[in-house]
Formats: sequence, structure tokens, C-alpha cells
Amino acid sequence: MSTYDHYVLPPDSPRWQVPASGAARFTWEYDEGRDRLLALYQKGKDKQWDGAKRIDWDLEVDPYDPLGTPDELLALYGTPYWSTMSRDDIAELRRHYVAWQFSQFLHGEQGAMVCAARIVESAPDLDAKFYSATQTMDEARHAEIYGRFLQEKVGMLYPINDNLQGLLGDTLRDSRWDMPYLGMQVLIEGLALAAFGLLRDTTDRPLPKQILSYVMQDEARHVAFGRMALRDYYRQLSDAELREREDFVIEGCYLMKNRLKGAEVLENFGIPPKEADQLAERSESLQLFRKLLFARIVPCVKDIGLWGERLQRAYVDMGVFEFGDANLDLLMTQDEEIAEELDRRRFAAEERERVAEVAAAIEEGAAAG
Repeated sequence: MSTYDHYVLPPDSPRWQVPASGAARFTWEYDEGRDRLLALYQKGKDKQWDGAKRIDWDLEVDPYDPLGTPDELLALYGTPYWSTMSRDDIAELRRHYVAWQFSQFLHGEQGAMVCAARIVESAPDLDAKFYSATQTMDEARHAEIYGRFLQEKVGMLYPINDNLQGLLGDTLRDSRWDMPYLGMQVLIEGLALAAFGLLRDTTDRPLPKQILSYVMQDEARHVAFGRMALRDYYRQLSDAELREREDFVIEGCYLMKNRLKGAEVLENFGIPPKEADQLAERSESLQLFRKLLFARIVPCVKDIGLWGERLQRAYVDMGVFEFGDANLDLLMTQDEEIAEELDRRRFAAEERERVAEVAAAIEEGAAAG
């Protein structure tokens, strides 16, 4: 079945074309490179995995409750609309919310794949090109996995949110070679990592927990790559050039905080757009969720050297300034450890099952003899 048959609303067009500018850069230096970045490239090669094999796709998923989301976290909970909804309506609402969330993850991963390919093209140094090539494959795998989850397990997709599309377009249209790093590795990937982590740590459903954990293990490397490359480069920039990057970050952060609310889900349930936006804005659970989405972005922005007064004031205004002191290295280490521990538990359980099956077969054979 075509993906288009699963869309709640048809995308604006089958393809989105973004006119790209900027130069493709070649380098003839093949021997030297930054040890940290080459070590990350080696790790990127070592950690490649197959989503068709590592993830247990035989696990059942209830499409009307894929994450086990409590009623209290739905934006309509406690509103006059809630009292008019049947349990089937609420189940359908829960399904639409998960479809909307994971659809944005899917579209964002395709954007990350395109941006990583742009970095291969435009980065001036070979070590950055090497690592970006591994990231391009990672992002292709993530898009494959989220697409499969939505089509096979949820059975529903949403088009890309207009504001996420706008941020992607701004990132891709900028001719400066560092902007795909800043827009994708820091802002969009940082937002995605926080969202993935919140869902990973709150769901009790095994399949989405596997997907989110394994994707986050890759994303931890991607953010580390962006931090290394940009931190080195931004030390060389003038105050005026740094202000330009900070302006981009401020605009992008306000865009994500104020516009990624899932109001289109409520509109799909017949609620007028203005009221849908107001209901989403008033939802306490959504307000907390949107604030926590910046737990990975703010410390990364500070780490790469974009921490001017205007940017700090913007983060105070958003209520996320305190995240600047978060230990990003610790968070990334935990992301990797969670995925590895999940593998250990899963494969140990499978080994025990195989041993039990062999023992039972031997016992049956002995009894038959």
C-alpha cells in the first residue's frame, strides 16, 4: 500500500524542492585529521546496525494506544470536548497524536539525511566528510524505521508541520557551510533527542521503546559531531558573525517552542483552528513537554560558543535558561548505555528461550525413545 494512502491529510505536493546554494568543497589532504573526529568516524562505522534485524518487528502494537499514553496527557482532557467523547473517540485521538508525533520524527529524519549529505558536500575538511557519510546512512535507517512503524503498526501519517518545514528550508537554503550543522545537528536533532528521550523513558510498550532507544544511540554521536565541528569553527569567527548565528538560533528556537504543538490533530477532530491552537497552548502537559524539549539544545548551544547576551535573554524569556548548565556528555553517555542494556536484556532472554526449547526437545526425544 502506498504511503499516501496512510496520510490523514494529503501533503501539499508529492515532492518538496528546496533550491540549494553554496559550493561543493574538495580537499586534497588525505593524511591529517582531528583525532577526536576520526575516532567518532570509527565509532560511526562500528555502530552501524540493521533496523530490520535489531528491532523485533513481531511485537504487537495497539494502534489506538501505541505508547500507553494516559488520558491526562491529551490536550482535550478536562475540556468541554472531553465530556462529549466516547472511549472510541478518545482511542482515536490517542492514535492521531502518536501518528502526528512520529510523522514529524519521520520527516525530520529525512531532513537530517539531506543535511548530512549536504555536510559531506560542503564541509571543508575530510574528517568531517568521513563522519557525515556515516551519519547519512544513520539517518536513512531512522527514516526507514519510523516509516515502517507508522505504516505497519499505527496505520496513519501526518504531513510535515509547516514550521518544521520552514526551519528545514532555512537550514538548507543557507550557503554558509556551517549552517546545516547548526540548524540540523544542534536545533532539530537536539529537539528530536529530547522528544525521543521523554517518550522512551515514559512508555512501557516494548517496540516503540526499542525504536527510540536505538535511534537515540545514533543521535548521541551526531550531536557530538556537531559540537566538535562547530566549537572549533566558531572560535575563529568575529563578533558580528557569531551574532548572525545567534539570531538564527533564537528565531529557530522560538519557532519550535511556539509552533510545534500538534494543533493540527485537534483541527482534524473538527475543532476550529484558532480554538485548537488555544487548547493546545493551555494544556499543562504540553507546556511542560515543550519546555523539556530544550533540555538538549540549550547546553549544546552554550557549549559551541553561542552564548551572547541576546541569546541568554531569549532563553530566559522561554523559561529554558537553566538547561544551560546540564551535563550534555552525561546525557549522551546514558543514551548509549540504555540502548546497550536493552540489547543485553533482550538477547539474554532470547538465549534462555532457545536453551529451554532445546532442553524440551531433548526431553521429548528421550521420552519417545
